[in-house]
Amino acid sequence: MVMFEDASSGVRFLIGSTVATEETTKGEDGKEYPLFHIEISSASHPFYTGKANTIDSAGRIEKFRARATASKKQ
Repeated sequence: MVMFEDASSGVRFLIGSTVATEETTKGEDGKEYPLFHIEISSASHPFYTGKANTIDSAGRIEKFRARATASKKQ
């Protein structure tokens, strides 16, 4: 069993998995489980939540806007 934590919402899921992790965390039952961080899950994905939100962990939107602004100036 591995604890998956959604980085956007903080929700945790305990699922059987073979993913290798370095971190551990305590579950609701008090046992230690390997912890794996994920960027998006059903708890934060717009399809499941019905809410549109922008997740930009790498600054891609700002880079795109900078390129678009630079191309308009030429």
